[in-house]
Amino acid sequence: MAAAANPKEAVCVTGANGFIGLWLVRTLLEDGYTRVHAAIYPGSDPNHLLSLPGATSRGVVLQVYEADILDYPAVLKAVEGCQGVFHVASPCSLEDPKDPDKELVRPAVQGTLNVLEAARSAKVRRVVLTSSISAMVPNPNWDPKTQGPFNESSWTDLEYCKARHKWYPVSKTLAEKAAWGYAEEHGLDVVAINPAACLGPMLQPNLNASCAVLLQLLQGSKDTQEYHWLGAVHVKDVAKAQILLFQSPVASGRYLCTNGIYQFSQFAQTVSKLFPHYPVHRFAEETQQGLVP
Repeated sequence: MAAAANPKEAVCVTGANGFIGLWLVRTLLEDGYTRVHAAIYPGSDPNHLLSLPGATSRGVVLQVYEADILDYPAVLKAVEGCQGVFHVASPCSLEDPKDPDKELVRPAVQGTLNVLEAARSAKVRRVVLTSSISAMVPNPNWDPKTQGPFNESSWTDLEYCKARHKWYPVSKTLAEKAAWGYAEEHGLDVVAINPAACLGPMLQPNLNASCAVLLQLLQGSKDTQEYHWLGAVHVKDVAKAQILLFQSPVASGRYLCTNGIYQFSQFAQTVSKLFPHYPVHRFAEETQQGLVP
């Protein structure tokens, strides 16, 4: 059993200048963490990271490391000296990948293994892996009558996704399974969080995939999100949950992070009521066939 965290512990955040990563770093600083290693993709802009509240406060060391997660030596350099690692970085594109293995699957899987190997080498106390609800669904074999609402025991059906060219769920599922295999083989303390569609204020200049779903809905999209949807969650809550999982001695396994299990059509209806002046499509039919709320 891991010891409770001390906010003075040094921690590393991969993907630190992305949507979730930025909120996580911000929340760590608010929680009193004074040594944060922020790993970002080489050549990407760190300015919005360095301008976070508290980033330049006296006694705070927010150190930026350029590290492609496929570059093990660079990852190790970012992780060394840390007691905790929050692995957030994983490719996610709004466009269909031309080469799914090269663009999504390999970086997600090998990148995760590189981070875990670096964590083990650096004798890190615990790794909090940011997986996704996409590693739990779609799972057409789930029987709501006998198994009830979806929960963290569900795994995405890889063949189902591959047949429909849904590569992001494939990448996240394979990456999380690889992480559990590594953790078991090497005795590394890993805890996974599986957020649903992550929404909230953006601290980064570019649009992320989950917020793009909301934008497209406001623009009148009729996409049912059949392969991706099982609720939403505020990005601030995801950041708080990640820190809680790092700090809690009893945390283990997978944690589904969502405001509920429900149809995308219900979300669309709520958005339509909140923003009646936008052309939000109201779905008459089920968007997720047979899904139990």
